[in-house]
Amino acid sequence: MTLLGGGASRPADVADALTIAPTLVAADGGGDRARELGLTPEAVIGDLDSLSEAARAEFGPRVHHIPEQDSTDFGKCLIHVTAPFYLALGFTGLRLDHTLATLSYVAQRATQRVILIGEEDLIFRAPPEITLNLPPGERFSIFPFGTVTGRSEGLRWPIDGLSLAPDGRVSTSNEISGPLRLSLTGSALVLLPKPHLHAVLDALSLRSHVPGE
Repeated sequence: MTLLGGGASRPADVADALTIAPTLVAADGGGDRARELGLTPEAVIGDLDSLSEAARAEFGPRVHHIPEQDSTDFGKCLIHVTAPFYLALGFTGLRLDHTLATLSYVAQRATQRVILIGEEDLIFRAPPEITLNLPPGERFSIFPFGTVTGRSEGLRWPIDGLSLAPDGRVSTSNEISGPLRLSLTGSALVLLPKPHLHAVLDALSLRSHVPGE
């Protein structure tokens, strides 16, 4: 499933995401972004404080008002829509508080596979074990959302024996030195350059859910 928010998203990235996850759901103001791109989402979900009257009128019964304020519009989509995995665009950039809330949701949802597609990066919650084939010299970042320990092969600066924490040591702007094998205990996000989406789908065993694969 492709989730579309009202933040920064490039039309080419949205189009690419829909070839992989063709069902589109918009989060609140993401409905207006869908209209701008000439797309009709299967549903528009949120507290609807950002959705225009024009989008409400156009999408009519596809609009689902969820007024509770205990979750963000992105969170409402993850709570109320079930999918094998989610490609999420338009949830980073613009307001930093919205971006931080989105990252927090991705870190929390251990049972859901969410890949954020930003202007430069892919961001996803690291599983306990992951193997990735990326070019040597490529940027690779780990950001902990709690105390995280682990082991690594294929990183220029290994994390073995380190205790990572959001208010302590992190492992951002690390670098690939060879085939990557990563084992982590705790909640952490992985950030790497956007062109490697298909490698991430393979590493997270999501390829079987892609139409035509």
